[in-house]
Amino acid sequence: MQALVIHGKQDLREENIDLPALAPGKVRLRMSFGGICGSDLHYYHEGANGAFVVREPLIPGHEMSGVVDEDPTGQWPLGTPVTLHPATFGQSQTGIEDKPHLWPNGAYLGSASTWPHTQGGMSQFLDVDASMLRALPDTLPLKRAALAEPLAVGLHGIEVAGGVDQKRVLVCGAGPIGLLAAAAALARGAKEVCITDILEGPLSRAKILGVHRTIQVDREELPEEAFDVVLECTGVPVSINNAILAVRRAGVIAQIGMMPAAPQPIALASLIAKEVQLRGCFRFNNEIDEAIALLAANSNFDHVITHVLPAADAQQAFAIAKDAEVSGKVLIELWK
Repeated sequence: MQALVIHGKQDLREENIDLPALAPGKVRLRMSFGGICGSDLHYYHEGANGAFVVREPLIPGHEMSGVVDEDPTGQWPLGTPVTLHPATFGQSQTGIEDKPHLWPNGAYLGSASTWPHTQGGMSQFLDVDASMLRALPDTLPLKRAALAEPLAVGLHGIEVAGGVDQKRVLVCGAGPIGLLAAAAALARGAKEVCITDILEGPLSRAKILGVHRTIQVDREELPEEAFDVVLECTGVPVSINNAILAVRRAGVIAQIGMMPAAPQPIALASLIAKEVQLRGCFRFNNEIDEAIALLAANSNFDHVITHVLPAADAQQAFAIAKDAEVSGKVLIELWK
C-alpha cells in the first residue's frame, strides 16, 4: 500500500509498504483525508515534537476520515464512512477512572511518543481497533469529518473550563485549533466570543465563522479583566501572560496550547492576585462524538479548511500548513 513516511527532519517520502494481514479484532479502513496537525508539522520540519524524536520511519496523521474496507465480524458494513478516535488507552488509576485520556501507557495515532512508534493514518489503508471507529451521519462529508479530532480538542478545553454558556470567552490564537475552539464556544452558547492573533489571515477566517470580535494583538489593545473564560490555544508565553491580564477576577484559563518541557517565562503575580484558575488540557476524552454531531449540523465549519492537496503533493502541503497567514486547516487527500 502507499503511505507518507517521515524519516527525519524535512525527510518525507511517499512509499510503497507491505500491507499486513488483518489481526483479530481489527477493522481495515481505506483512508480518504488526513489533516495536518501541529505535531505533524514538528515531526516533519524538526524531526521531533518536543521530547518525542522520530527514531524510526513514522507515518503521520491522527485527524482522519475514511471508509470501512474489511471487517471480518460483519459489525461494520463495507463502505461505511467513518472518522477515528485516535487514542488507545493504558491502565486506569485511582482518581482518574473517568479520564482514560490521562491513563499512563496509552498511545495516539501518528506519534513518536511510544516505542515502537504508533503509526498514523496517512496511508492507503489503516488497521484499527473497532473501538476507535465513529460512523458518520449522512450529512457529514468525509472532508469535513477530518475536523472531528481537532474540534474535539476545542470542546475538551471548554469542558475543562467548566463550560461557556452565557459567558464572555476569549480565544487566544486563530490557528485551526483556535478557530475550532471559537466555533465550539459559539455552538455551546457563549454570550460573546473574541479571538486574538498577530496575523490578519487567521483573523479573517475567524470572522467568517461568526466570532463577535477579532483582536490583532500587536496593533490593538487587549481589554483587561473582560472575559469569564479564556481558551489559550497558542502555548506561547506572551499569549498566556495576555490571557492572565484579560481574564476577570476568579475567572478560568483553559490551557489548550501545548508548551515545551523547559521552564517558561509566565508572569503569575496577576493570576495569584485575581485568584484566576489556570487549567491544563490534554487531547480529549469522549468529546469527539459531540464534534461529529456539530460538524454534521453546520457546513460553516468548512471555512476552517483552506487547502486540500493530493498525497503526491504532501511536501507542498506541509509547507503551506506551516504558513499561518495563508492557511487554516490543510488536508491531504489520500489515495483512491
